[in-house]
Amino acid sequence: MKTYIYQQKDWPNFKWDNEVIISLLSQVRHLQGKMIGKMENLGFELRNEAVLETLTLDVIKTSEIEGQILNPEQVRSSLARRLGMDISGLVVSDRHVDGIVEMMLDATQNFKSPLTLKRLFDWHAALFPTGRSGMYKIIVGKLRDDSTGPMQVVSGTMGKEKIHYQAPDANLLKPEINLFIKWFNKEDKTDFVIKAGLAHLWYITLHPFEDGNGRIARAITDMLLAKSDGLSQRFYSMSAQIKVERKEYYDILERTQKGSLDVTEWLKWFLNCLKNALSSSEQILANVLYKHKFWNQNATQIFNDRQILILNKLLDGFTGKLTSSKWAKIAKCSADTALRDISDLINKQVLQKESAGGRSTSYELFNNLKK
Repeated sequence: MKTYIYQQKDWPNFKWDNEVIISLLSQVRHLQGKMIGKMENLGFELRNEAVLETLTLDVIKTSEIEGQILNPEQVRSSLARRLGMDISGLVVSDRHVDGIVEMMLDATQNFKSPLTLKRLFDWHAALFPTGRSGMYKIIVGKLRDDSTGPMQVVSGTMGKEKIHYQAPDANLLKPEINLFIKWFNKEDKTDFVIKAGLAHLWYITLHPFEDGNGRIARAITDMLLAKSDGLSQRFYSMSAQIKVERKEYYDILERTQKGSLDVTEWLKWFLNCLKNALSSSEQILANVLYKHKFWNQNATQIFNDRQILILNKLLDGFTGKLTSSKWAKIAKCSADTALRDISDLINKQVLQKESAGGRSTSYELFNNLKK
């Protein structure tokens, strides 16, 4: 009995109904064109800021899908340094953050370079700089060997596990991944957006590494989407949208991997997800434009470095409540200095006390400065 898609006789000759997906593909292509047009009309600095916001979101969300929570400030700082952006308040990032940042930037900024097995190994090594996934030692920078058993996607508690998927045996991996890479690099008539959907499915079905396959699959997807845009700069995040549609993603993936080589339904889901990602990118653009407008409106105000640092954090989406103690900790100043900074901004009608109250007084942007 052929349980999985890779066991089908004609694997990996995917097929799909063009009539079903052509309308969706046209909508996606239209939205891509609109987004690129909007971004190209921005100035150099605003465009870079939009790229930084998008990539920060992309790195954070591709990790969250796997249950790994990264520090947003570290991600932003790591990206800014590697993009050569001069931004105040950058923090030190740890090597796990730097590793995934390096992989995502290599995939998108160097999208014209061919995909190779060595490149995949380098990405995998970047994701696991200590050679461990959590507490467990794993094979890094090499294909899995199944020494601890078959590669399975499992859910449920111990003793009540449900096997959703079992990947090809390790002894089949080398020819399979080489076939995938050859197809990936081959120039054909397949639209790059469709190819991105197929590549994601194909790679995640092979599951060639002990861990990190999801993040690498999404990097491969972004690489082909960069080809489809013809741009190394990213203005929308597929990973962020997959995080939103995570349940639907795993459901359609499991159905497809247990189905036939007709992947029409998978491509429909993929194109709809991408369409939603492009629509969501409007909010990133709105945030960047709002931040630009804020600093233009307050160009005549005199702020010290501490105030600029905290205001930028508020504009970028401050997590939690801003209190004077948090101000002092972030700005590395005394409590008295923090209160003087805050009082100055309240007098300038840049900050105000939050009306919600609570055990500690918290502050937010002044009403007419909010988005």
